[in-house]
Amino acid sequence: MEPLAAPRPAPDPVEDGRRLLEVDELTGVYKNLTRGIITLGFRRKPSGGTERTSSESTAVSWLTPDEVSERMSEVFAVRLLDTLDGNGPHVRSHDGKRLIPVG
Repeated sequence: MEPLAAPRPAPDPVEDGRRLLEVDELTGVYKNLTRGIITLGFRRKPSGGTERTSSESTAVSWLTPDEVSERMSEVFAVRLLDTLDGNGPHVRSHDGKRLIPVG
């Protein structure tokens, strides 16, 4: 496993799919135990620009929480749902496909 790099503060605002976003509060820490990857999730607010696809996407959509759960795999859906619930930051572990229950 590679040593962890020092975290870098996110620029404010950031660009995501050509939409400018202001970075807000930390909403979750997601640990992929299979690959040794830690991802930090942040609430972000639109601050300019327009939504459009990029080299990393094929579509842009606004989804309800139910649609997120239906369309996304569990380990990615939980990140968006955690952002919406306002009870974070959450700490979750997964194997790349499924969440691993605590305890």
